[in-house]
Amino acid sequence: MSDPLDIVFAALADPTRRAILTMLLEDDMAVTDVAEPFEMSLAAISKHLTILTRAGLIAQEKRGRVKWCKLQPDAMRGASVWMQGFGQFEPVNLDAFERFLEAELNAGDPQPEG
Repeated sequence: MSDPLDIVFAALADPTRRAILTMLLEDDMAVTDVAEPFEMSLAAISKHLTILTRAGLIAQEKRGRVKWCKLQPDAMRGASVWMQGFGQFEPVNLDAFERFLEAELNAGDPQPEG
């Protein structure tokens, strides 16, 4: 996989990695803090962080003895632009559609004689 878009989508395909990105929306976090809410080893979390780093979605840096993770939101720009291409159609107004269907269905009903 060498296409940057493929790499980003592959990284985003895993729910653990998406959860990590959500956590990093708040602030930079130490790797141990990232790992804390997950029921998996630190080694497993490190593998997820490596995948996110290779995709450019996060950056890792050492500050003293602690390794920190920081969100790199610009890496999602290509994926976002690609997905926006599918948003070119107007959203369906379900209330208006329901009124239209009701009017059409009622138009075919015989009118009561009075």
